[in-house]
Amino acid sequence: MGEALLAGLLSAGRSPGELGVVEPDAGRRAALSAQFPGVGVVETAGAADGVVVAVKPQHVDDACRAVAAQGCGRVLSIAAGVTTASLEKHLPAGTPVVRAMPNTPAQVGAGAAAIAPGSAAGPDDLDWAESILGAVGQVVRVDEAALDAVTGLSGSGPAYVFLLTEALADAGIAAGLDADVAGLLARQTVIGAGRLLEGSAESPAQLREAVTSPGGTTAAGLQMLREEGFPGSVVAAVKAATARSKELGSS
Repeated sequence: MGEALLAGLLSAGRSPGELGVVEPDAGRRAALSAQFPGVGVVETAGAADGVVVAVKPQHVDDACRAVAAQGCGRVLSIAAGVTTASLEKHLPAGTPVVRAMPNTPAQVGAGAAAIAPGSAAGPDDLDWAESILGAVGQVVRVDEAALDAVTGLSGSGPAYVFLLTEALADAGIAAGLDADVAGLLARQTVIGAGRLLEGSAESPAQLREAVTSPGGTTAAGLQMLREEGFPGSVVAAVKAATARSKELGSS
């Protein structure tokens, strides 16, 4: 995710000289230096006006301590489940902290992210965080309490879509299609539907109704999805992921 943000910022016109990466692993440093010419890739943190914490949750405390030791103006964290209060404990008092939940389509500039302010973060800090995440997708602002639900919906949501794509391909095979043909059609159907959603002013319900003729094939398929509990299963999945996010955040 950190690489996706860096690529997005460069594509959006940020100068490589404005940006830096802290990477302890020598091999990764070499790879990142080759991938992003002009961006400083170093072993240890230095002073910075703003820092993005893009590490695994178990490494957040150490990262914040390193940042605090060198000095930083503000912090944006994309570490899953780590609250702003936890981040603030390891930073100088009054450091503005913004917590975010992005998702993996940020890797192709199509991310969905939500941001929430910590106790010392103001409108300018949220604008700064939005300018970073907005380089790789859409950004919404929420209260921090809503980030668990964001995690359950958009954070985990790409996996639900991938599972749907797998199921469509498997269904095509079961209906008699060659595996390669079924896989291609399933993948392109999901991609095409997403692009149609993106480019249309109509709601998902309106788009669904537009392709559903009374008594037709799509109507038969949708009726079976309802009878098999598909909409309810999606709701249950989001609720389960939301609940797990809450558990991880309180541990």
